[in-house]
Amino acid sequence: MVRRRRPRTSANGPQGLPGISTTGRRAGTFVLLLIVALAAQATRVQVFEADSLDHNSANQRATIQRYSQPRGNILVAGQPVTGSVATGGRYAYKRTYTDGSRYAAITGYSSQTYGNTQLEGVYDDLLSGTDDRLASWALWDEVARRQNPGGDVHTTIDKAAQQAAMDGLNGQKGAVAAIEPATGRILALVSTPSYDPGAFAGSSGADQAAWDRLRADTNQPMLNRALRQIYPPGSTFKVVTAAAALSAGVVTDTGEGTGAPYPYVMPGTTTPLVNDTSACDTADLSLDTAMTYSCNSVMGYLGVRTGLEKMTAMAENFGFNDPRLDIPVRAARSNFDTRMNQSQVALSSIGQYDTAATPLVMAMVAAGVANNGTVMYPQLVDRLAKSDGSTVQVMEPVTYRKAMTPSVAGQVQQLMTDVVENGTGRNARISDAVVGGKTGTAQHGVDNTGTPYAWFISWARPADSRDVPPVAVAVVIADSEATDVTGGGLAAPIARSVMQAVLQGH
Repeated sequence: MVRRRRPRTSANGPQGLPGISTTGRRAGTFVLLLIVALAAQATRVQVFEADSLDHNSANQRATIQRYSQPRGNILVAGQPVTGSVATGGRYAYKRTYTDGSRYAAITGYSSQTYGNTQLEGVYDDLLSGTDDRLASWALWDEVARRQNPGGDVHTTIDKAAQQAAMDGLNGQKGAVAAIEPATGRILALVSTPSYDPGAFAGSSGADQAAWDRLRADTNQPMLNRALRQIYPPGSTFKVVTAAAALSAGVVTDTGEGTGAPYPYVMPGTTTPLVNDTSACDTADLSLDTAMTYSCNSVMGYLGVRTGLEKMTAMAENFGFNDPRLDIPVRAARSNFDTRMNQSQVALSSIGQYDTAATPLVMAMVAAGVANNGTVMYPQLVDRLAKSDGSTVQVMEPVTYRKAMTPSVAGQVQQLMTDVVENGTGRNARISDAVVGGKTGTAQHGVDNTGTPYAWFISWARPADSRDVPPVAVAVVIADSEATDVTGGGLAAPIARSVMQAVLQGH
C-alpha cells in the first residue's frame, strides 16, 4: 500500500503559496484608510467647499475664466457703450468703453485687478457668460464647465438726455437723474466730475497708476453722486411738505391764506424761520404764494401743523428711509428723521436739519407728482439678452407707492407750474411745453459757511398734451465757483436742457 505524503506547512500557510503576514495585513489596512481619507477629502473640497473656493479672492481661476472671452455689452438705445479687446496675456480679454466718462455712473467699471461695480458688477455673471440663463443645456454646461458667450444688458437711458445732462454739468461737482414718470425708467444718470473706466480695466502698471490717480483725486471722480451721495435738498423738499399738508387736509385751497404767522418762531425756541425774500414777510400767505417765492416761514409752519407722522409717511412714499432702493444698483439711503421735536420738524419741512436725499430720490419726488400721485420704482435696465439678441428677462414697470390722490397731485402740479411761470424757477421755462419745478438752495458746513448746494427738480410735457409728462428731472450742483449760487440760476437751466432733449425725441 502506497502512503500519500501530506504537504508540509509553515507558519505562513501551505508551502509554495504566498502568505499574508500580520504586518502585511496592517499595511493593507493603512493603505485602504488612506484611500478612503483621500476620497473623503476630495468629496469635501469638490462638493461642500466648491462654492467658497470658487469665490475665494486668492482663486485666480474665476478671474481668468471671466476674461477668457469677450465680455457681453451694456447698451444705450440699442448701441453698445462697452466692448472687449484681446490682450495676448494671462487674461485673454479686457474691457473697453465708448465715451466711458459719459456713462460711467451707469456702467461702473470691470477691471481685471479691481473687480466690478454698478451694472458691470450686478450683472457680472450674465456679462461674463456664467449665468445659467444663458445655457441651453445648463446641466451639461456645468459638467463640461463650458462657458457660454456673454449676455447683454439693455439700459433705459435716453442718449440725448444723457448728453444734455453731461454738457449741462460741464465738469462741475454735481449730478443729474431723469425719470420717465409713468414707468420709472431712468432716462439720464450723470455724476461729475467723471472718469474713464477703461483707464484701469487691465492689469498693467499703467492701469494701477491710473487707479491710484483717481483714488487720490480730491474731487472724487469715482463717487456716483447721483446714487451714492446724499445732500440736504433745501427748498425742493417743500414739494413733499406741500403734498403732505394737502393730503392731511391742513390746506384745502392753495389760493387761500394758510394762517401762517410772520415772523414764525419755531416751537420751543426763540428762533424765527428767516425768508430769503421780502415777498414772504407777511402773515397768512397762501400755499401758492409760499411755493412760488419759496417761503421758509410758511412751509415750516405747515410742516409742524401736518405733524411728524404724516410728514414721515409722505417722505417715505417718495423713497426716503429706504435702505434697499435697488435700480438694480443700490442707491444710498435718503434720510428723513422719524424722531424729532417740533422745531426740528419745521427745519426738516424746508429740507434742512438732518433731511438729506440722493438726486435719484428727488427725481422720484418730481416724477410721483407728475404721475398723478403714483410713484413708480426707478429702473435702469430695460431687458437682459443673450449674445444672439434673444431675451433672457424683460423688466416690467412696478409701482413703488401711491403717494397721494390724483386730486392732490393736480394741486401740487399747479403749484410747481406757478413756480416756473411766476417764481424762482423761470429759467426752466420751455416754449410750447408745460413745466413744473421747484428750486432749492441748501446751506451746509459749519455755521452754514460751505458753498450752498443748488437744486432744481421738475417735470415737463408738451403744451398740447394732457398725458403724464414724459420726463421728470433732479439736478444738484454740489460745488460751484459762481458768485450767485442758487437753484434757479445754476440747476434750472440744466434741467431745462435735459427736459428739452426728451421732449424733442418724444
